[in-house]
Amino acid sequence: MSAIATSKMPIMPMTRRTLLFSAAAAVAAGLSIPLLRRGETAAAGETFEVTLSDAEWRKRLTERQYAVLRHESTEPPFSSDLHEEKRVGIYTCAGCDLDLYPSTAKFDSGTGWPSFWEALPDAVRTRSDYSLLLPRTELHCRRCGGHLGHVFDDGPPPTGKRHCINGVALKFREA
Repeated sequence: MSAIATSKMPIMPMTRRTLLFSAAAAVAAGLSIPLLRRGETAAAGETFEVTLSDAEWRKRLTERQYAVLRHESTEPPFSSDLHEEKRVGIYTCAGCDLDLYPSTAKFDSGTGWPSFWEALPDAVRTRSDYSLLLPRTELHCRRCGGHLGHVFDDGPPPTGKRHCINGVALKFREA
């Protein structure tokens, strides 16, 4: 007798519920593939003026800065001292000290992260980020490629943009 003939496992009929669960599982599996790239450097494949080895980045940055700038992590909301920063000055990249945002473009978005309506000219670059279910636009430093945060279309005039930035990815230089 074959193993199939002696098996006592019932054959599942294809119901609408089974079909929906199977389709949902397939979609979830497909959407999870981009999550696997989370360990990559923020702008893998691009070249930058400031390029360091992984060991050099670890030495230069704190553990939290390294996680955000080099591996696209996100700091908890309201955890950065720069969220409440009100002085006049320039926000720079914590990885390479490039000037990124003027304090005059900062606003309180209520999100818990420092937010700006505009970056300085030629300071940041963007790329598509599919690490969550919906695509987002990632911001990274144009000089070192460090992950800064994301840009959204719900900011104030004049640009209507909200650059939602991890405070740990920034330093502040008072004017």
